[in-house]
Amino acid sequence: MPLKKPFTGKTIKPADEPTEPHGDALDRYDVLILRELQHDARLSNAELAARIGLSAAPTWRRVKWLEEQGYITGYRAEIDRRKIGLGVLAFVRVDAERNNGLATRALEDAIRKLPEVIACHYISGTGTFELQVMATDLDAFSRFSIDTLLNLPNVKDIHTSFSLGEVKAGAALPLSHLHTGKTRSR
Repeated sequence: MPLKKPFTGKTIKPADEPTEPHGDALDRYDVLILRELQHDARLSNAELAARIGLSAAPTWRRVKWLEEQGYITGYRAEIDRRKIGLGVLAFVRVDAERNNGLATRALEDAIRKLPEVIACHYISGTGTFELQVMATDLDAFSRFSIDTLLNLPNVKDIHTSFSLGEVKAGAALPLSHLHTGKTRSR
């Protein structure tokens, strides 16, 4: 009868699994984690580990590191806007009255407080900001634009285009530019 080795409480890791502390750069495992979580943020740590080819503990540490470093900024559910009664998606270019720091910051602060505005970007060319605005219908959007948008501080004018149909929305960020083929030490 062969003798059994006594159990030491240590698990054996695959030979290619990183064991050293995190560096500053993303490696292929980090990119795989980002890709998998973008597609399904509800994965359990065990499922995520199996998908990327690491054991659970290093996978968990990597996810925590990605969160702490600001690569992962949050988790949320994607909701079908039409099913909750938001039938209008408008793109609104806002022209500012003055383009100086104080006036622009006041407008930014006011825009951040509006739940109807789901995205806001500084833009080049004509205009100062491009907003994405949700409303239940055209009447609600009209009231919002007249009563709210045109009364924001420093707003000179607004120009609106409406979405006639979504071709692509809520897409995962492209990550192919992050592939280095190298594995950073864990």
